[in-house]
Amino acid sequence: MANLSSVLDRAVAGNPGHPAIRMDDLVLDYSELREAAGRFTSLLSSLGVTTGDRLGIMLPNVPAFPIAFYGALGAGAVVVPMNPLLKGREIAFYLGDSGAKVLLAWHAAAGEAAEGAAAAGARLVVVDEPDARSLLANLFALHTWAERADDDDAVILYTSGTTGQPKGAQLTHANLARNAELTAATLIKAGPDDVIMGCLPLFHVFGLTCGLNAAIAAGSTLTLLPRFAPGHALEIISRDRVTVFEGVPTMYAAILHHPGSADADVSSLRTCISGGAALPVEILHGFEKTFGCMILEGYGLSETSPVASFNHPDAERKPGSIGTPVAGVQMRLAGPDGADCPPGEIGEIAIRGHNVMKGYWAKPEATAEAIPDGWFRTGDLARVDEDGYFFIVDRKKELIIRGGYNVYPREIEEVLYEHPAVAEAAVVGIAHAELGEEVGAAVTLKPGTTATPDELRAFVKERVAAYKYPRQVWLEAELPKGPTGKILRRAVRRPGQDQAAQDQAGQDQAGQDPPQQDPPGRAGPGRDGPAGQRAPEPGAS
Repeated sequence: MANLSSVLDRAVAGNPGHPAIRMDDLVLDYSELREAAGRFTSLLSSLGVTTGDRLGIMLPNVPAFPIAFYGALGAGAVVVPMNPLLKGREIAFYLGDSGAKVLLAWHAAAGEAAEGAAAAGARLVVVDEPDARSLLANLFALHTWAERADDDDAVILYTSGTTGQPKGAQLTHANLARNAELTAATLIKAGPDDVIMGCLPLFHVFGLTCGLNAAIAAGSTLTLLPRFAPGHALEIISRDRVTVFEGVPTMYAAILHHPGSADADVSSLRTCISGGAALPVEILHGFEKTFGCMILEGYGLSETSPVASFNHPDAERKPGSIGTPVAGVQMRLAGPDGADCPPGEIGEIAIRGHNVMKGYWAKPEATAEAIPDGWFRTGDLARVDEDGYFFIVDRKKELIIRGGYNVYPREIEEVLYEHPAVAEAAVVGIAHAELGEEVGAAVTLKPGTTATPDELRAFVKERVAAYKYPRQVWLEAELPKGPTGKILRRAVRRPGQDQAAQDQAGQDQAGQDPPQQDPPGRAGPGRDGPAGQRAPEPGAS
């Protein structure tokens, strides 16, 4: 396999005039995208960036991102994707740890980017137009990409566990190219007639592989939404005749509950992809019934490029399941000793295949711990049924142990979502002097509905074993979320917890002290980033 940027060359050869990237009225066809990427390769050459050098890209979902991404790979550089809302200290860590020579940053983030780049000794290049037109205007486009081997790094994607500094997952050209092509061909079954919705952040592995790379590999059109808002998303689906929507559960909930959803023209939608966290069954059924399309749930992590398993479109779908492994990937449940779990028991998901990262950048001990025997340990607990379908029960470290009994937050959240007034829910452990942990639940309500904490507590109590129901339930205006919109349980405010403690919990959850993408994360494919971060709109400050 050649340089990952070759997916763009193949698309250009097949249909050069076909729209590749769109953001509102700005449209780049495949030949224009390739030309701009070639100009960006020239820019990097003038800055002294060469094969193997690292480049930070800190852009929202604007056309400049794919231009820079493919242009950087074409130069033989290794891309370090970064959230545009990172602060200077966090930026300095990403750049310093990866050894990046140059940082390409969106103008709205120029202040923080300058601080971080200066601290890391990196050169800053600011982009102030969605397509970087002025920046590239006087450059000659290079039309030959640097030669790279399958196992050469293409991307270093920073991911976190629940504590400590983030680690850079080394994803190779083969990792990303094969995962994107597999996603396009067998999961979303995309082609040139498809329009894929690009509202997932491209700096996140879910948006990068399943959105950008899969769209280019299929010769489809990727329509970008720099900052997710349910009303705007519905407008774009109607305007651009979107056929494939990709999102995390909170996006599906927001669109479903949006006041304008009943009148929106979404007749073009055929397939929706959900990942990043478990999609509540009530949301899945409600969305499919309202919009008349199919939602496929999948699973993966930053370290697995990300797609590892899926409810395949040509096989039985099981709501609540992350499906079965994709082609060329194996999954099993490992016990504490690393051996396979007996049938029916809960174990940690372990993954082996072409999608598994090469390792953690400059961290051989962490790599050996994560991949002790050729199988990547995800930190996610699951069960598998008689048909080989996997069902996540929770993150190993988010498990609540109440008086010696295991309580899986996902199970209790599913019950809460069955209540007609519940929009979002996060079940968390609360320190308890006698039991160790008590079960708590933070809930947001749907617009125009009412429910009391006592009512919600009683609702769950009727439906689960006595040790599982949340003794404490409280209402919130909104729940903390990561850059893809995934609810961050560890950042949820507990009763009696002040704002400073909540902020620190969110920072720890994101692995941001300094900056934690998708832990081993459920990326799904993905789960990461500082609490509450979203890619800004062009021009947003």
